[in-house]
Amino acid sequence: MKTLKFKLYEHKRNRHLKRMINAAGVIYNHCIALHKRYYRMWGKHLNCTKLQSHIAKLRKRNSFWQSVGSQAVQDICQRIEKAYQLFFKHNKKGVRPPGFKKVRKYKSFTLKQAGYKFLGGNRVKIGNRVYQFWQSREIEGKIKTLTIKRTPLGELLMVVVVDNESELEIKSTTSKIAGFDFGLKTFLTCSDGTLIDSPQFLKQSLNAIKKASRIHSKKVTGSTNRERARKNLVRKHEDVCNRRRDWFWKLAHKLTDKFDVLCFETLNLKGMQRLWGRKISDVAFGEFMQILEWVAKKKNKQVVYINQWYPSSKTCSCCGHILASLDLSIRQWRCPSCQSINGRDENAARNIQRFGFAHR
Repeated sequence: MKTLKFKLYEHKRNRHLKRMINAAGVIYNHCIALHKRYYRMWGKHLNCTKLQSHIAKLRKRNSFWQSVGSQAVQDICQRIEKAYQLFFKHNKKGVRPPGFKKVRKYKSFTLKQAGYKFLGGNRVKIGNRVYQFWQSREIEGKIKTLTIKRTPLGELLMVVVVDNESELEIKSTTSKIAGFDFGLKTFLTCSDGTLIDSPQFLKQSLNAIKKASRIHSKKVTGSTNRERARKNLVRKHEDVCNRRRDWFWKLAHKLTDKFDVLCFETLNLKGMQRLWGRKISDVAFGEFMQILEWVAKKKNKQVVYINQWYPSSKTCSCCGHILASLDLSIRQWRCPSCQSINGRDENAARNIQRFGFAHR
């Protein structure tokens, strides 16, 4: 599966798509209310099939709901069902059940087999109207779903999921394996000694974001000036996200071109975020790993994860001696067995490489 994202042209007819998103938000909240009422009355979970048939009957009597395609309505019910299943499975880990959402903040609706048609070029027909989009690339493969998404700025994006089995890109192999240790100041430390510093994009733009946030908070609620200030604040955050993602994609391609097997330690990112907060959010290591896995799969490379309890920092990469304890503030230590001096991150990266190669 491959996801393609296109931006729709700004046009007055886009109000119809925004109206459809609002209708999808109303249906979503009604489904959540039905789930809560059904549980209060019967003490059971409302089946997805029953919910879909009930919403289909209500939709026939509501012209506003009919602006959303029937498949989009079914997808809303399936989203809620998936969210409840995750809640039943992980509720002890703090996962909450789906709740109500503000309609004006509701983001998207999804069409599957019907409700849209590509007319060639950069035109697509959704419902009874034709829209134009910025065609930055060709759409190749079988189209599985089409999603219309509304950004916080009010812009509309078209997200197309295609099934393209011939997309696998075979690159020349390098026969190299590397281990990587994650850090805050140094984003990645490679087992070959390469250091990749963290750009910390949020930290770079923090003053501008704080200023935009102060201006927004001082505007009168509901005024045009407050809405203008809100959009300015959103643009600041989007600029940080876009620069970070661009850097992630370039780094992922650089690493997969250089190595065939990339070994990483499994990290408890939620626990790290409780300790270091904004610093962990700024480096966004989880987002980088998702991008790296996708690029590696496309290039037929391998990403290996080792157990998070493996003592990579406390193990000497020269003789294998394991320290009883190693404080986080100690960045360099001497092995009591072989007397070699180990840098904390470089030593961990070499151990991750060795352990990952043995257990891949």
